[in-house]
Amino acid sequence: MRLGINLGYWGAGMDGDNLAVAQEADRLGYDVCWAAEAYGSDAPTVLSWVAAQTESIDIGSAIMQIPARQPAMTAMTAATLDSLSGGRFRLGLGVSGPQVSEGWYGVKFDKPLARTREYVEIVRKAMTRERLSYEGQHWTLPLPDGPGKPIKLTIHPEREHIPVYIAAIGPKNLEQTGEIADGALLIFPSAEHLEDTAIRHLRAGREKAGKTMEGFDVCPTLPLAVGDDVTGLADMFRPYTALYVGGMGSPKQNFYNQLAQRMGYEKEAAEIQEKYLSGDKSGAATAVPHQLIDQTTLLGPVERISDRMQAYAAAGVTTLTLAPAGFTLDERIAALRAGTGALERSGLA
Repeated sequence: MRLGINLGYWGAGMDGDNLAVAQEADRLGYDVCWAAEAYGSDAPTVLSWVAAQTESIDIGSAIMQIPARQPAMTAMTAATLDSLSGGRFRLGLGVSGPQVSEGWYGVKFDKPLARTREYVEIVRKAMTRERLSYEGQHWTLPLPDGPGKPIKLTIHPEREHIPVYIAAIGPKNLEQTGEIADGALLIFPSAEHLEDTAIRHLRAGREKAGKTMEGFDVCPTLPLAVGDDVTGLADMFRPYTALYVGGMGSPKQNFYNQLAQRMGYEKEAAEIQEKYLSGDKSGAATAVPHQLIDQTTLLGPVERISDRMQAYAAAGVTTLTLAPAGFTLDERIAALRAGTGALERSGLA
């Protein structure tokens, strides 16, 4: 099992620290450094900044939002980043959510599975440097009865195949991800529930494509905090968990809330959401069960984290992405090093 890091969103006041964390991960031999985007910093700019100041660690978008860019633009960006980084780019994609897609980008959040499938097909075709033509439900290239003509990408990516990852939560999205992608980006993963909530759906998609799970990258992100007080460490992530389970979406459409329910927290997920959406964010954080946090993070001393890493590997994880927590850069660097030590101790390195 390999290790990665997730820098999250840029521009939160820790930009210099984030670069230092990425450079230390590069020095320690971490496999990939992911950066996110929502409606603030964009992932490609951050990744180019990181790539220019690291040597061997891969850079990946987790995620580039599908409603934010036309697929041909994403192919251009992927090819450029792969070329500039010397073949170190991984393209992570996702549809975002209804509030961001429609509120920020003005793109209707409809038929996300069909849209994702077409998007990936166009991106991949563009990066082959064929002349680009496509007829689908959501995109037609070139537009009919106009001056447009099939055009091919003018630059050469460093590699013939840039790996495509998809951020997936729901069963149907996971199955399609297994079918059309090279890896899956997972959030709030519990080793105890991973087979039922993710792996079996990914496997079904791979089988539909005539493939096995061999070579497919199962890549969940877990916050990491090191110390002896597991309860105290878990409390650090109460607001984070409450935000996603309670506030990332509407009462009718919150993918993270639905995931918590599939993990057996139906009553708790409903309470967290009710409190969060009513404005009681503190109450929502208090309502998050300790066990839910503990199951979806890496907490405690190195020995405990090492045991948890073994559980994730046994569940089918191939790249474990860490989000090292800490109030200072030194604490985050220490957590990063502890992650390496835990992996070595587990025998999975």
